[in-house]
Amino acid sequence: MNEREKLLELRNRTGMNRREFCQYFNIPYRTVQDWELGSRKMPAYLLELMEFKANAVNLKKEKKNIKNANALNKDDGKDNEN
Repeated sequence: MNEREKLLELRNRTGMNRREFCQYFNIPYRTVQDWELGSRKMPAYLLELMEFKANAVNLKKEKKNIKNANALNKDDGKDNEN
């Protein structure tokens, strides 16, 4: 899989459209468009950094969701005791 395909896969995995993706990573729209169309080559290190950030944010969201679920479960347990 080349950088272009990896970039498209990353954007699809995030669920963002191109404009949202560009704003999130602070990259000009035309630059990402050129990378996705293959008219410019994306630096491999940049793709790795973008994947790292996307994965780190997802982990934080998952941890936050787990904490929220645990808090709800504790609240439910208190209601059952009364």
